[in-house]
Amino acid sequence: MKINNIISGTFQERPNRFTVLFETERKTEKAHLRDPGRLKELLIPGTLLLLRPADNLTNRKTKYDVMAVWKDGVWVLINSGLHSDLAAELIESGLVEEFLPYSIEKREYTFGNSRIDFLLSGEDDKKMLLEVKGCTLVEEGLAKFPDAPTLRGKRHVEELIKAKEEGFNSAVLFLIMRDDAVKFGPNWEMDPEFSSTLKIAWEKGVKIIVYSFEILLKEDYLEIKPLKSVNIIV
Repeated sequence: MKINNIISGTFQERPNRFTVLFETERKTEKAHLRDPGRLKELLIPGTLLLLRPADNLTNRKTKYDVMAVWKDGVWVLINSGLHSDLAAELIESGLVEEFLPYSIEKREYTFGNSRIDFLLSGEDDKKMLLEVKGCTLVEEGLAKFPDAPTLRGKRHVEELIKAKEEGFNSAVLFLIMRDDAVKFGPNWEMDPEFSSTLKIAWEKGVKIIVYSFEILLKEDYLEIKPLKSVNIIV
């Protein structure tokens, strides 16, 4: 995936969940942040950001969207609006063994009380429900999810367990939006309830798939490339 028209700026502050202030060319601007995480380890005053001018300014208070932040020598993608398209590219790439029998039948599939990101279909009318989560927190090579408590995430995993019990195949795909992770595990300290639910899901046969991405800045565009499957510690 390529993201064009990239500009750089310096992070100043995050006045609310969805807004950041950044400085560029001696001017302070506002940008929209599409990532619900806390991101405290990433959004530090003075840190370099990559942004993109918004396509449509109608009914917007900000002219830019935050795309990535520089941390520990790598770019980290912090725009969750790209997760679905990145997951679709990965599903169709042939890189992930678990997805080889499947194609995308529907996005935003309603199951139970939740919308699950993908309904996949395969041979002999086999179906898989797939939920996608983005991960940006990496500590000493260990990627952790979530970086903030997530009741919604817990509910999604519970729905996948139910789907498995009702005859679907089901899976959670964690997209690690940086290239320095060597293993992945649930963040027990931050959210023990989600972590426990993910462990139960694993034990009941819900697949946990983790893939990292390389975020490359090339002149005025970003290139986001699938990098590798990451080992899982549940």
